[in-house]
Amino acid sequence: MVKTSDIEKAADVLRAGGLVALPTETVYGLGANAEDPAAIARIFQVKGRPPSHPLIVHIAGAEHLDDWVQDVPQAARVLAEHYWPGPLTLVLRRGPRVPLEATGGLQTVAVRVPDHPAALALLEAFGGGVTAPSANRFGQVSPTTANDVRAELGDGVDFVLDGGRCLVGVESTIVDVTSDAPSILRPGGVTREELEAVLGFPLAVPSTSHVRVPGQHPSHYAPRARVVLVEPEKVIAEAELAQELGHQVGAFVPASFAGAPVTAHAVLTVPASMSAYARELYGFLRKFDQLGCDLIIASLPKEEGLGLAIANRLLRAAGPRSTV
Repeated sequence: MVKTSDIEKAADVLRAGGLVALPTETVYGLGANAEDPAAIARIFQVKGRPPSHPLIVHIAGAEHLDDWVQDVPQAARVLAEHYWPGPLTLVLRRGPRVPLEATGGLQTVAVRVPDHPAALALLEAFGGGVTAPSANRFGQVSPTTANDVRAELGDGVDFVLDGGRCLVGVESTIVDVTSDAPSILRPGGVTREELEAVLGFPLAVPSTSHVRVPGQHPSHYAPRARVVLVEPEKVIAEAELAQELGHQVGAFVPASFAGAPVTAHAVLTVPASMSAYARELYGFLRKFDQLGCDLIIASLPKEEGLGLAIANRLLRAAGPRSTV
């Protein structure tokens, strides 16, 4: 249970233009007053995030949506009613209250209501919106505990609101509802199947979009170790070969091969449950780094249910990295 005094302190930090790491059901966010361009600029500085990458505005409830956006279509109302509070972000036309610094210069803004008691209490106490990307360096593994935040950002955060471990473990699903054909721009904690059941029509999951949203960089959610993806039945053989070649290998062994002997520097077995896998994914990646791995061998789950979000994160983690 988060103390009321901590909620009040966090709200005071936001009002003063500071940065607060806050827990959500997905990952920890690095929060600032959504109407304070100077505080928003500090988010980009602390994270090392390009200013063209838009942020998500977190609000206390669906009843506040029209305070921040314009021209809300019926599909957005339906999704907000079903999934807020929850791991769903809606992209809509920016209202005048949202500074362009929060949207990367775009006329659209991503908005959500987090499903975490501490985050909701903070939003209520603060009385406004909070911009909050994940509380980590840009492109690296998202934090799912307060200790992850402290280890990653240190004194860059003015206050860390410790709300325990995040229960979903991967970021929110981002749905673009600015057109007549809503689409999923980032898979996440609400599955495509769930969204389609509520809306009554299929949703595209485009690989690219003219609408910029968080999580679209080719290399994202990445540990220090390089991630290589292979077919599930090849994980053990590829891990052992790389180990023989001198790598310190971390092997993500699929659940169907649990218990099989593996010669590698570190071995973690993927949970059979996709919800458990999503919850543990970032912790597993951090663990391999902590154990000194320089190479991680993994495979993609089936792209259904939460497996779609997990596959998205692993593909980004394995993406090409800048050599600069």
